[in-house]
Amino acid sequence: MIGIDLQNRKPIYEQIVERFQTLIANGILEPDSQMPSVRSLAMELSINPNTIQKAYSALEQEGYIYPVKGRGNFVSGNAGLKLKKQEGVYRELRELVERGRELGISCGEFTERAERYYRESRQGQAQADAGRESGNPAESNMEGGV
Repeated sequence: MIGIDLQNRKPIYEQIVERFQTLIANGILEPDSQMPSVRSLAMELSINPNTIQKAYSALEQEGYIYPVKGRGNFVSGNAGLKLKKQEGVYRELRELVERGRELGISCGEFTERAERYYRESRQGQAQADAGRESGNPAESNMEGGV
């Protein structure tokens, strides 16, 4: 379900937050479904439970999940979450375009690279999906996958 990349410079809790945001926004985790417990997810990913708790707190603050005392955390039913996530990506894209223009990158170059990276990303995702389906973690290109 989720994976962490120990080589990534991004903090582990942020990787967890981003992965769950994507799963929730895309409807893979359905509204009101129970999230994995902090302890079980920490054990499966071989990381400190405090890291999972920090990620869950961030998800709760952003409205992706809600806690039920004594029962755990559940996926929020907020339909606007995907739109919110997309708007964040568009904001980042605008910043990249502005930085690229400052460096003299033409619109054509920018578009060509964006299309190539998009295709590569889709191919990489297809390979990761095939690796998970075959049960071969080396093909899935994810460490600590759940």
